[in-house]
Amino acid sequence: MNSFNVALLQIDTQGDKAANLKKIGRFIDEAVKRGANFVTMPEMCTYIGDEKGAKENAENIPGPTTEFMASKAREHGIWIHGGSIYQSIHGENRMRNTTVVYSPKGEVAAVYDKIHLYDVDVKDGVTYRESDTIKPGGNIVSFDTEYCRMGLAICYDIRFPEIYRILTLRGSKVIFNPAEFALYTGKDHWESLIRARAIENQCYMICPNQIGIKPTMHTYGRSMVVDPWGNTIAKASDRECVIMAEIDIDYVDKLRNEVPCLTNRRPESYVWE
Repeated sequence: MNSFNVALLQIDTQGDKAANLKKIGRFIDEAVKRGANFVTMPEMCTYIGDEKGAKENAENIPGPTTEFMASKAREHGIWIHGGSIYQSIHGENRMRNTTVVYSPKGEVAAVYDKIHLYDVDVKDGVTYRESDTIKPGGNIVSFDTEYCRMGLAICYDIRFPEIYRILTLRGSKVIFNPAEFALYTGKDHWESLIRARAIENQCYMICPNQIGIKPTMHTYGRSMVVDPWGNTIAKASDRECVIMAEIDIDYVDKLRNEVPCLTNRRPESYVWE
């Protein structure tokens, strides 16, 4: 059977980067003891604080955090999906929100910059512009492993199904979606959106989320894994923790054969002006 065990780190990232990395290291070690072949963590896993602190803690890639993650991947011989971190951009005041994936040899296997940024201005309501501090990416990214091809997305991307369909058409059978999803929207939308992306693309969705109260929001938690039938096969409780799930790639192939939604597509009819 072509399968692997994935561990999701649900953590409460705050403004002490060194403490956050130390905690991530402990949780990676715990996940490996529990049989993980692949470890993943939430968006902004190394630092969440004010804007000034975010810029001070942004890094080049490669940099200290990538070196730390790569060393843990080599130490345990596992894949590590590093959630996301603030990446510095030379000559630019803004940063990137960037995912880096590390192979069991500690090599960088993929780098993805978050494409969709949350900009909102509601009359007599909330105003927030993620694009004031984050520069959007422009590339849809997948990578190959010994198990299958996998795809990358981050948080708000989940509301834009085009990314997930393109990743699927390019061969991805597993898609990672780390997040810092707010409690207000999370309670109604988080699981529904993840299940929708899994069902329509007949893929596994692996979605680690932040937990806890941050400077600007209360995050939802409920990190989860959804299988290609749309079943939630692992879900975190409302605390920092490590959850595990078995990812069965043969099951993806079986469902795509039995319910051939992808092969029954008619792209010649999907034209608009």
